[in-house]
Amino acid sequence: MTGAAQRALRSLGQLLLLLALGFTCIAPAAHAVEPDEILKDQGLEFRARNISGDLRCLVCQNQSIDDSNASLARDLRLLVRERLTKGDSDSAVRAFIVERYGEFVLLRPPLSVRTILLWLTPLLLLALITVTVLRRLKSSASVAARAPEPAPLTRDEQARLDQILKRDS
Repeated sequence: MTGAAQRALRSLGQLLLLLALGFTCIAPAAHAVEPDEILKDQGLEFRARNISGDLRCLVCQNQSIDDSNASLARDLRLLVRERLTKGDSDSAVRAFIVERYGEFVLLRPPLSVRTILLWLTPLLLLALITVTVLRRLKSSASVAARAPEPAPLTRDEQARLDQILKRDS
């Protein structure tokens, strides 16, 4: 392969890499919001996107309603936009949705008495794992410390060992 062909191939590879990176950067911005859902008022649409980005799709459960194609997610997006166009504040819209569907609809539930276990579980698991590992390390160190000292070699065993060592050297 000639030098020019190698440079052209390298340039093509770089171009494909840049395109792949470009699409990767664009992908998170792609939402399931349909064109007929988008509000004409950009300020209201921005507020709707902020709210719907924080609400969990009750069908998918690992996506926001903004990212989900489920029909229930679409209904919730439309409900958020309807409430905003009626003049509700962002917090009033969230409160309305939570009142109707429960705190589970929030992707980031607030810290409260009901959600404290949800928030503390990762810390409790980390503490439990740390304690378990430390106990195992301590017990294995104490077992090694309590290991009996090997018995000394008998005269016959020592003679046999000396014989083997002389032969190998």
